[in-house]
Amino acid sequence: MKGQVIGRTMQHGHAGSYARQPDMIVDSEPLGGDRDVPFGSPVVRGENGAAMAWAEDSTAEKFWGIAVREVKSSLDFMNQNEGVYRLGEAIPVMKRGCVNVICQAGTPAPGGAVYIRTKADGAKPGAVVGGFEAAADAGNNAALTNVQWKGTADANGVAELRILTILNA
Repeated sequence: MKGQVIGRTMQHGHAGSYARQPDMIVDSEPLGGDRDVPFGSPVVRGENGAAMAWAEDSTAEKFWGIAVREVKSSLDFMNQNEGVYRLGEAIPVMKRGCVNVICQAGTPAPGGAVYIRTKADGAKPGAVVGGFEAAADAGNNAALTNVQWKGTADANGVAELRILTILNA
C-alpha cells in the first residue's frame, strides 16, 4: 500500500488506555472521596484503602496511580472513550506500566519529566488540577519522581506515560 493510505504515525488512542501490557500492575480499588474520576486521571490513596480523585491538597508523594479505561457495561458502551468512574464503583488503578494520558501543557519527550498540576492557575484556563504536564510551573505543579514520558503527544494531546515503580502500595 502507498504511504498516503497507511500514513506514518498512528494516534495514541484514548486517555486511560493501556499502552503496553507485558510489564504492568493494575489493582482494582473502591472509589471513595467526593468526586468522580475520569479515565486517565491520577488517583491518591484515601481512607480504608480506597482510591480518590486528585485534589488541590494532593502532593506528588501521594500519587498512587492512574485510572485506566475499562469497558464497564454493555449498557453504556458508547460512553467508554470519555467515561468516568463514579463513587462506590471499583476503579482499576495502574500502579506500574504504560498508559495513555492527556498532556495539558508542555511538549512530552521520551524519558522526560512528568509534572502534575497541583494548583489552579487563572492564566491557564485549560490547565486543570490533576492534569499531567511536560513543563515545570513553579508552585503550580510538582514532578512525579517515579513517572516519565514514553513518547511524544499526538494531535489530540494524548501521550504515553510510564510508571516505573510502585509507590504507596
